Amino acid sequence: MKIVVTGLRGIPGIQGGVESHCEALYPRIADAGHEVIVVRRKKFIAWGHAVNIYKGVKIKDIDNVSSKGFEAFIHTFLAVIYAKRVGADIVHIHAIGPALMVPFARLLGMKVLMTHHGPDYDRQKWGRLAKKILKLGERWGVKYANAVIVISNHIKRLVETEYPSQHAVYLIRNGFSLPNVKDECLSYTDHLGLTGKKFILTVGRFVKEKGFDLLIDAYCRLSHHDVTLVIAGDADHEDGYSAFLKEKARKAGVLLTGFVQKDKVAALCKACTLFVLPSFHEGLPISLLEAMSTGADVLVSDIPANLEIGLGKEHYFKVGDVDDMAVNIDRHLDNPSRVTYDMNLYDWDVIARETKAVYDSLLS
Repeated sequence: MKIVVTGLRGIPGIQGGVESHCEALYPRIADAGHEVIVVRRKKFIAWGHAVNIYKGVKIKDIDNVSSKGFEAFIHTFLAVIYAKRVGADIVHIHAIGPALMVPFARLLGMKVLMTHHGPDYDRQKWGRLAKKILKLGERWGVKYANAVIVISNHIKRLVETEYPSQHAVYLIRNGFSLPNVKDECLSYTDHLGLTGKKFILTVGRFVKEKGFDLLIDAYCRLSHHDVTLVIAGDADHEDGYSAFLKEKARKAGVLLTGFVQKDKVAALCKACTLFVLPSFHEGLPISLLEAMSTGADVLVSDIPANLEIGLGKEHYFKVGDVDDMAVNIDRHLDNPSRVTYDMNLYDWDVIARETKAVYDSLLS
């Protein structure tokens, strides 16, 4: 069967949770019976990754308009047309915004699978109209797709509550996959001046719902003054918030690494004193799973996606509460430790087998 994948910026080495999900998943699915083509947005091609095939997955680059509000929508439209032209059996659309194209793909006669990565209309960056469009994408995706995958229980409950009497919803979680840290990556912490030092780490895109500005506020209130805050990530589109965040970080003495590839993220996670995720909104955060896989001590906001992972109460703080975040960070810094977590639910090999079974069921 031929499977065309769209809705993401692309793979490999592109910043974002959906992108990390697809980069880990599709090389495990592509085989003699499953031809996988990931449609990538040209402008996001990472340096050194201008490839036609990545670990058995075919890459198709399609140009697109540079528009924060319409980019994903238009690119998915073009990807669906491409899928029809190459004779795709299945179109797999990721995220609820691109899911607006589910009915169009069905009208063209293709089977459609939609993965719901989270209620994006809850993100602070979107205005009223954008939120309504995203909600419509969710509704059309769930209603018209041949099958729906959700990445967490709380998304499954949301979908089944909002859209009852639809077809089956498959729970197939995110996973973790960080490479083994090589010597040249260990030297990355030397390059940043972090070797032998205490540092707090967070990883993600510079968007308001990540709460990085509040983490900086909490950092400035710590009683521990011998610790550095490191934020690994950047903005997809430079905007007012990302400019504000960078200036705020500069004034607070925060170390900004920019976007870094996974081998360097692994090195940072292994070396950090504490990993903090202050998000207001997540689907099932891969960055948290990856930090946990290295044994990093973690502290996260008490949003549903983070609570679902089932950490002890000492690993949570009240979302949006700077004082509670600071108090809890200080408490973890008082007793720094490595932690062993149960990661059995987040195995990409199992996730790939479950996803492949859904594909096979659509054409059986």
